[in-house]
Amino acid sequence: MKRLGIDRALEIIKDAGYDAYDFSMGCMIYEENCIFNGPDYLKEAKRIRKVADALGIPCHQAHAPFHSSLPDTPENKEYNATIFGKIVRSMEIAATLGARYVVVHPVQHLDFLSNMEKLKELNLEFYHSLQPYAEKFGIRIAVENMWQRNPIGGHIVDSVCARPEDFVEMIDALDPRFFVACLDVGHAVLCSHDPAEVVRALGHDRLHSLHVHDVDGIGDLHTIPFLAKTDWQSFADALREIRYDGHITLEADGFLKGMPDEILPEAEKLMARTARYLADQCEN
Repeated sequence: MKRLGIDRALEIIKDAGYDAYDFSMGCMIYEENCIFNGPDYLKEAKRIRKVADALGIPCHQAHAPFHSSLPDTPENKEYNATIFGKIVRSMEIAATLGARYVVVHPVQHLDFLSNMEKLKELNLEFYHSLQPYAEKFGIRIAVENMWQRNPIGGHIVDSVCARPEDFVEMIDALDPRFFVACLDVGHAVLCSHDPAEVVRALGHDRLHSLHVHDVDGIGDLHTIPFLAKTDWQSFADALREIRYDGHITLEADGFLKGMPDEILPEAEKLMARTARYLADQCEN
């Protein structure tokens, strides 16, 4: 989408064999002239919906702009004052596109290990404040497991919802009509948690959304499955065990970054084939 535009991106995704698409609204943070920050945001969302409907490729899931919070410093004052409104707007856009779920990162601007209870309190307040908008727009918010970097050594450590028991506790404290779990497989591996065990801990009733990508245990690579360190067969087995009935949603844009534009359609076909293989493993 960033390189070829949304219309061409949808054509490529449809031709690649995907059943649906996942729409990310990171441009609301990272692009100065993002249309979704302007007055015509709903007009553009409706236009995209019309293009996608004509192609027969629905929007199943979306991603709100992130980070949901930054450290409370003078340089972050404007960001923290505006991010909530952007997240709410992204929920409206996602619903207009037809998405069932919108992934909203938890707030995690504090060191996790020394602020676990405080972050739990802040996130319950944060998600409860979003619930009226989820009800208004008819969409469910997917809470994602996160990671942080150790402030001294810089290596990756647990953050909000990284630990299976914390993830379960967070989802159980929220209204299931409006909140579900989005398991980011790569984030689990980076925090040394077995994705299969996180799947089993969350179970059928909590887990309705996925971010599927592979990592090497060191960096957040966001590449396609089977290229790094994740045990994908174990993960698929766990999804089958809990009778997971959601989508296998790739968040593997790292696989595409260095490729020329001309190769993107073929790369997407490989990605779609990989996701289909995982789905087949879950179903068989």
